[in-house]
Amino acid sequence: MGGVGKTALALEAAHRARAKGWFPGGTLFVDLRGYDENPVTADQAVLALLDALGVQGTDLPTTAARQYDVYREGLASRARTLLILDNASDPAQFRELLPGTDHHRVLITSRDRQDALPIRLVDLETLDPAESVALLTRALLDADERDERPRLEPGTLRQLASLCGHLPLALQIAAAMLRRRRHRGIASLVAEIEKAGDPTHVLDNGSPAVDLYGRSLVLRPVLVTSYRRLSPEQARLLRLLAVAPGEDTSTEAVAALMDLDEETALRALEDLAAAHLVTATQESAGHAVVLRWRLHDLLRAFGAGVVAEDVALREEGEAARERVLEFYYGWADAADDRLRWLPGMPEPEHFARRGQALAWLDGERAALVAAVSWAKEGRHTDTAVRLSLCLAEYLHWRRFFDDLITVSQVSQEAAHRVGDRLGEAMAWHNLGAALQSVGRAEEAIDAHTRARDLFQAAKDRPDEAMAWNNLGLALRRSGRAGEAIDAHSRARDLSQAIKDRPGEAVAWHNLGAALNESGRAEEAIDAHTRARDLFQAAKDRPSEAMAWNDLGVSLEELGRPQEAIDAYRRALDVHHEFEDWYRAAQTLTNLAAAHEATDRPAEARTHYLRAADAFTRANAPSEAAQARTRAAQQPE
Repeated sequence: MGGVGKTALALEAAHRARAKGWFPGGTLFVDLRGYDENPVTADQAVLALLDALGVQGTDLPTTAARQYDVYREGLASRARTLLILDNASDPAQFRELLPGTDHHRVLITSRDRQDALPIRLVDLETLDPAESVALLTRALLDADERDERPRLEPGTLRQLASLCGHLPLALQIAAAMLRRRRHRGIASLVAEIEKAGDPTHVLDNGSPAVDLYGRSLVLRPVLVTSYRRLSPEQARLLRLLAVAPGEDTSTEAVAALMDLDEETALRALEDLAAAHLVTATQESAGHAVVLRWRLHDLLRAFGAGVVAEDVALREEGEAARERVLEFYYGWADAADDRLRWLPGMPEPEHFARRGQALAWLDGERAALVAAVSWAKEGRHTDTAVRLSLCLAEYLHWRRFFDDLITVSQVSQEAAHRVGDRLGEAMAWHNLGAALQSVGRAEEAIDAHTRARDLFQAAKDRPDEAMAWNNLGLALRRSGRAGEAIDAHSRARDLSQAIKDRPGEAVAWHNLGAALNESGRAEEAIDAHTRARDLFQAAKDRPSEAMAWNDLGVSLEELGRPQEAIDAYRRALDVHHEFEDWYRAAQTLTNLAAAHEATDRPAEARTHYLRAADAFTRANAPSEAAQARTRAAQQPE
């Protein structure tokens, strides 16, 4: 892309080659200015090359055809020469300038892939973070070795490099600005860029400067010229990608953005990639490979700015966001159906297996979470709130609790603003579950209490029972087991009254855990047994496994270790069947402790190590480390 350092690399390579004596015939350089308003034509360039070869005055042929002949004749009789054709935008600019012999070498720089010609292509990417920081540091210390800012503000320097998108041109401009403001910290420039939102506005309003080759250090014109060269359809694609959620976008989602079929969208993306304005990456999704497309951060900011400055383009962007939001909601809803599916329920349409649904959600997670943030905007509130509710089961299953807190807070505030009380209640419910999972029990109690009150006001008794259940869990987590027993009993009684057997099963299960924690193990065993039987009747095997696990805990509490071990094994089989690695790890930990208590250290060590592996697969590294420590503590 523009500003990535093509010319700098070509010139550095030429200087090193010349120093090694590779090109005794010398080096010829022509700037074809392919992205200016008036690019240099091949006919103009050949005149400059002839002049460099010493063909001047009366020796210069008068016709273009003869000028090319003389140019090639001159090269044919010359020792090996390196020809650099810089900034070519079209093969017509350089095709006639190629020497026509393999005796010489040619370097061509361009923002566009010249796929039509059989020439070797070397794609340049932006720098990695460490290289970006090194470039900024060197640029400052080369100017003043006493400049302490890189040493004193290392974190801020990394932040500046990230805001520059690790693009060499942007980094050089930032370095020039810091040299000018030598008495201000790096943080001053970072704050200015963050306030502006678009780095190009700040970087191009700095002090005018030129690089080592005399070219102006300006960023926005580079982006503008690339954008203006696009066809109308390609320009539209770039603008819409700039307003898409997340850092990268799947081909399917791009098709929804553009309101095109997938094949047409793919061809447009490939054209944009050939102009180095979008980057393609391949990502595995189960057994399939998914193409994802990413705009450079500076291009994204530029494209968003283009959209914001034009009323018609803003409407185009909002319509595109509406389409892609509906696309994400439809697929997320289908994936959620598969994750919640139990035997006996109608088969979900889009995902044949649970693993497929999880793979799709994994690939789109960042974009889905970003799309929910659009709930803050009135036009997209309803769909974004519905999308957030579809993500709760997945985010909790994968233990992405920070994301679950984010989407739940956004949807709660949005639903409240538009008067969607049931949507708000479900958002409070999901928020409470996420807060409880990260140990913020008091906040979870408040969230579940708000959910319960909203469900009560709406006379939604099944969901009110669910809220009582979750309130009980949060109360138990905060050490208030007696209040938890009361809450779970309320949930059980409500579920029984409306003949909600699955809800009753959940209430018995949670009540059993609270009773066990209160030292009432006999009653807990009865509660867990009732829960297990109800889950079995409903063919809810994942929940049945949880009941077996907690039944094992109560049996162990009463000094019945072998029965507890048998219960744990029943639970573990189902957890493995559903690839519920976190609950499998918890059950393995219980199994290990049971073997440890019965003086079987070898079995205990084995189960702790298996638990560590399962915790790792469940994205729970701290629990995995604890399990490995417990394994190491077992006597030989």
